[in-house]
Amino acid sequence: MTTTSKPSIAKPLWGQALAAPAPEFPQTQLQILAGAIPSGLSGTLYRNGPGRLERGGKRVGHWFDGDGAILAVKFADGAASGVYRYVQTQKYQEESQVDRWVYGNYGMRPSGNLWERWGKSVGNAANTSVLALPDRLLALWDGGAPHALDLDSLDTIGTDDLELDAAPLIYSAHPKVDPVSGHIYNFGISIGAQPKLNLYESDRSGKIIKFTQTKLPRLTTVHDFLMVGKYLVFCINPVEIQPLPILFGLASYSDSIRWKPELGTQIMVFDREDLSLVSSFTTEPWYQWHFGNGYVDASGQIIGDLVRYPDFGTNEFLREVASGETHTEAIGKLWQLVIDPAAGKLVSSDILVDRSCEFPLVESDRVGREWRYTYLAIHKPNAVLHRELVGTIGRFDRQTNTLTTADLASHLYPTEPIHVVDRFDANRGWILTVIYDGENHQSEVWIFDRDRLDDSPVCRLGLPSVVPMGFHGTWKSN
Repeated sequence: MTTTSKPSIAKPLWGQALAAPAPEFPQTQLQILAGAIPSGLSGTLYRNGPGRLERGGKRVGHWFDGDGAILAVKFADGAASGVYRYVQTQKYQEESQVDRWVYGNYGMRPSGNLWERWGKSVGNAANTSVLALPDRLLALWDGGAPHALDLDSLDTIGTDDLELDAAPLIYSAHPKVDPVSGHIYNFGISIGAQPKLNLYESDRSGKIIKFTQTKLPRLTTVHDFLMVGKYLVFCINPVEIQPLPILFGLASYSDSIRWKPELGTQIMVFDREDLSLVSSFTTEPWYQWHFGNGYVDASGQIIGDLVRYPDFGTNEFLREVASGETHTEAIGKLWQLVIDPAAGKLVSSDILVDRSCEFPLVESDRVGREWRYTYLAIHKPNAVLHRELVGTIGRFDRQTNTLTTADLASHLYPTEPIHVVDRFDANRGWILTVIYDGENHQSEVWIFDRDRLDDSPVCRLGLPSVVPMGFHGTWKSN
């Protein structure tokens, strides 16, 4: 009998960006590769993501496990400079000394024998997002306290408790900033015999001025929430974390999560003024990582959007990303929810963008208020979804129900699009995204006119070395 081997399929180009630890680079003037920097762009783009996914020849267990590294690109007077630094967490410093993974993380168990792993704390990777305060930058991670960094040099100052009297501070990666008051809202989950949802309100400086705790029905994962008018909205998806295997060092958090659709999705609505629970109810099962935005309409109903997945298969896809090659199809689409907070019910849920996408964002002055445009990282129509990361960025117009996307070549991989208002014209805006060029193995910063996203970028800037695709960023005006 004659057998023939199946033709090998080349690995996707995006995997090269994650193959080796990304090198840091000092403050460096960036070369303009094409176009010109808009004169109305004045401030700093900050981005966070895993820069190191390998240590001592061993890969991490999940994309969420990599050591956080911050990119800062400063724009002023038609020029730009960049710096890229790892967050000097206790985890990073200890593991650098021995050149191996020591701490457990979302997708990894701690190192050592069973008795050494028992009860060992999870290492803070500081790798998910950033929050720019007036005097410091916070590197955020869902499972612990933020790390404070210098806004210019990105030197790590240390962990920051935001002057919270209660300890320890668990501060998630998706704070919401009120565009009028400047107050900051966030949450964290306390793990214990009775899991709790911690809610925080901070003033402009970051100091926590209100703190409440609400019991959760089970230990679960919550990554993001909505700030809508006078409410905070959480969707508690039907996943359950089994704590004992984690406690005894037998399994990671990711391996201990179970998808239980029979539980449904619990929607919890809180009053933003006193952080008290307004209503809580259960509806159909789904999973989401990220919300876009929301507002309260004239009838008092909450209108919000999110990227919704049918199940928790998205976690397996993200685990595979760390290997540089994926095999699981996980399709998230932009949905709209309509909630009656007084009656405690989901009025409707409908698809807005029938295309796989992620990282929905709005203009910062529209957060929690009625808005028109949602910006997305999105797959191309012909993408092989089980093998590819997002291949372009887009803008969904809620008024006309239309989607406009950038025309990117197949070897280019964008990150979350960040909107920036022009300093001279409030009616004009720019979209910033960090692009990985898999054909030439280099990273660039691209600037688009927000109203001409399907046109060529107005400027392309070269970065000194590859900056791997990461998670979230922010903009701080000068």
